[in-house]
Amino acid sequence: MGKVLQMVQQAGAGQRIVAEMRAYWEALRRGRLIPARSDVDPRGIERALEYAFIIERVAPGMGRFRLAGMHLNDLMGMEVRGMPLTAMFTPEGRRRIAEVTEAMFQDPAIVELTLRAETGIGKPPLNARLLLLPLKSDLGDITRALGCLVAEGEAIGRTPRRFEVMAAQVTPIVQDVDTPAPAPVPVNPAALGLHDPAPAFGKPAPAAQPQRPAIAPRTPEERRAMFRLVRADD
Repeated sequence: MGKVLQMVQQAGAGQRIVAEMRAYWEALRRGRLIPARSDVDPRGIERALEYAFIIERVAPGMGRFRLAGMHLNDLMGMEVRGMPLTAMFTPEGRRRIAEVTEAMFQDPAIVELTLRAETGIGKPPLNARLLLLPLKSDLGDITRALGCLVAEGEAIGRTPRRFEVMAAQVTPIVQDVDTPAPAPVPVNPAALGLHDPAPAFGKPAPAAQPQRPAIAPRTPEERRAMFRLVRADD
C-alpha cells in the first residue's frame, strides 16, 4: 500500500483562517463583552471548521477539548476530544499555554500564538497559528472558548506532532461602547439677526430716549387763537 501523506495548509493560508475565525467571533458579540457558547453555529465557520475547536475550562490554566476539527486529530494521530489542550505542546510549551489560557478566561482576553512543531526523523518542519476566543457557558460564566489551530508546512509526517510557543499576543477585551452623538453647536443669535448687540463690557447700556410726540401742523386761524391779549394796568 502506498503511504498516505497528510497535507497541511501552505504558508499564508493560516493567517486568513485565523482572521475569519476572529471576525466571526466579533460578529457574535453584538456589543456584548463576550458571546455565549450557544451563539456559535458551525454553519458560520464552514471554511474553518476542520481547524476549529471548543474547549472547556476544567482547572486553572487547563482547557479540555469538547469538540475539535479533523485537522487537530490529524496532527495528534488520534481523536483529541476529551484531551487537554496542553497535550498538543512540548513540556516547555505547556507552562506558557497554561498561562495564556488562564488569562483568556480571567481577564478576559483574546489570545493569538505563533507555534513551531518539534522536528525529527519523519517529522518535517511545521509552523502553526493558534487562536483562542472566550465564550460564556449556559450559566453565564466564562468557562468556554472557541479556537482554531492551523499548521503550515509540506506534510504532517509522523504523529503526534507537538508544538513549542514562539510568540504570544494577549489582548484584553473591552466592552463595546456606542459612539455619543456630537454636542450641539451653540448658535449666536446676533448672527441670525435675532438678538440686539450686547453693550461693551464695563459700559452701561445707553438709556432709552423718550420719543417726542409728533406735532401736527396748525392753520393760521389756530395759531391766532393761541395768542392772548394781556392788558397792563397803570
